[in-house]
Amino acid sequence: MKKISPGAFPALKDSLSLIYWYRSDLVSFLQSALSGTPEILAVATWDGPKRNIASHIVDVLARNEERYQGQILSLMTQVAEVTDFRHLEKLDDGKKKAEDARHAVEALRRWITPHADQLAEEKAAEERRRIAYETALRTQGVREKLAELHILMLDVIQPSAPQARGYKLEKLLRELFALFDLDPRASFKIDGEQLDGSFTFDNTDYLLEAKWEAEPTDVPDLSFFKDKIEDRLENTLGLFVAMNGYTARAISRFSAKRSLMILMDGGDLMAVLEGRIDLGDLLLRKRRHAAQTGEIYLPVYRILSD
Repeated sequence: MKKISPGAFPALKDSLSLIYWYRSDLVSFLQSALSGTPEILAVATWDGPKRNIASHIVDVLARNEERYQGQILSLMTQVAEVTDFRHLEKLDDGKKKAEDARHAVEALRRWITPHADQLAEEKAAEERRRIAYETALRTQGVREKLAELHILMLDVIQPSAPQARGYKLEKLLRELFALFDLDPRASFKIDGEQLDGSFTFDNTDYLLEAKWEAEPTDVPDLSFFKDKIEDRLENTLGLFVAMNGYTARAISRFSAKRSLMILMDGGDLMAVLEGRIDLGDLLLRKRRHAAQTGEIYLPVYRILSD
């Protein structure tokens, strides 16, 4: 991994602070560009001058370059792709504002050039992963395992004692997460129909809580889970799985720009088990949607209907 030159970071800060005049436009751009890293968005400072906003985010990324180099290069590339500055030209002294932004972006492009091969390889690797998943889904082994877990899911749905249902749910989630290489931890803990654990996805640690109750999950459960996440390391996120869904007030209460949790329900799990969506893609889409909109619950039917 070739390190990014230290001179690239001031160039990125300059470009970010100049390509938009209004702070709200810069904030929207950053929230979209960094939607795959909600932990960065969660610690961002959105108040104050644009340069302070840009500097804080770039400094956080730069201090953790080993982990976030891909995201840094992606952000640099997205800024470098800005070529239309007519929105600046409409302002007072607009020609100068547009020219300053244009020069800053041109300077940033020179810092990207040494990483062109790496960026091309990352894009190719992403395409290979997509093709590999589609190929794997067609293989007999994966199909058989999903079919096996689908049967287990139907068994979990059947009425049974809470402890027995808890063990079935633990087996289902552990094996499903392992099938998609999400590294479920061995410390899954069962308490009746509630399951606590953790896993790793996209280099980020997640706390997991799963519940099977007759009624939709309400505010108290999500409030307790939120506190658990906030007690962990800064970059820890949370996935709550409620088989019978959530109340509208629970979703509304915890939907915010800086929320560190995302929600799944039984319908989401069934879509994965039926092979209609990859579990990793489902989590990525939910996380990105939460970062962009603040909504922590994105049902799978909305994803599949896009």
